[in-house]
Amino acid sequence: MNLSNLTPAKGSIKQEKRIGRGQGSGRGGTSTRGHKGAKSRSGYSSKAGFEGGQMPLQRRLPKFGFKNINRVEYRGINLDTLQTLATKLNANEITFETLQANGLAGKNDLIKILGRGELTSKLEVKVHAFTASAKAAIESKGGTATILA
Repeated sequence: MNLSNLTPAKGSIKQEKRIGRGQGSGRGGTSTRGHKGAKSRSGYSSKAGFEGGQMPLQRRLPKFGFKNINRVEYRGINLDTLQTLATKLNANEITFETLQANGLAGKNDLIKILGRGELTSKLEVKVHAFTASAKAAIESKGGTATILA
C-alpha cells in the first residue's frame, strides 16, 4: 500500500453536486444559472421546439400533402394466416370475434382479407371486407365470404 492507491471509504463522498447552498460550496450565488433572463428564473420551462424567439423549424418548413379525414383503414389478414388459424383451432368458421380472441385484431379494427397464400380447407369467413382474389379463393374451396355491416 502506498499513497497512489489510497481511496476514500465507500459512501463517504457524494457524487451529486448540490447547487444553491451558499458561496462556500462553489455553486452558490446564481446557482449555475447565469445572470438575468427567463432561464435564470424559477418556474422556467421551455416549450418543445422553442428556439429563443427565432421562427421554429416546424413553422419555417412548408406544409405539404393531404390527409383524408374520411379514410377507412383496414387491418389486412392474408389467406395463409387464416388457414394457419383454422388448422390450429380445428374450425371451419372464422369470425371477427375469433380473430380478436387470437390476437390478430383489436376491438376497434376493421378487417380485410387479402389474397396471399392458399386455402386448403372450406371456410366460412365473416369480416368487414375482402379483396377480389381472396373472395374468389375462399369460394373456390366451397366456403363463403360474408361482409359484416
